[in-house]
Amino acid sequence: MKFILLSGGSGKRLWPVSNDSRSKQFVKLLDSGNDCMESMIQRVWRQLEVSGLAGDTLIATEHSQVEVLQSQLGEFVKIVIEPERRDTFPAIALATTYLYSVENIGIDEVVIVIPADLFAEQIFFRRLRDL
Repeated sequence: MKFILLSGGSGKRLWPVSNDSRSKQFVKLLDSGNDCMESMIQRVWRQLEVSGLAGDTLIATEHSQVEVLQSQLGEFVKIVIEPERRDTFPAIALATTYLYSVENIGIDEVVIVIPADLFAEQIFFRRLRDL
């Protein structure tokens, strides 16, 4: 099983806190539980790591978000970069093509797509792991 974490957006839904250079998934608004604030994408990534799923996760994003992704999640996260912003379906198509062509996953492999701004309890990720 593989996961595609969709990280895109123009930063208009949480304006003025978010903007073109800082989409909502990167704004540190959530309590991480240890007196630190974390962003939505940091929370989702942490939940994937705790469940042992981060290694099977590919992040689909645009060029302008690569630097902030690497600064918040680490420079070694797997990222596929869209040549230009084209919304959700083309991002999924690009990421699944990458998984098939470069990562050599099988045609019957299950791929789960998760938005970077997902807000779910840890049990959600444990259940995904146990599928």
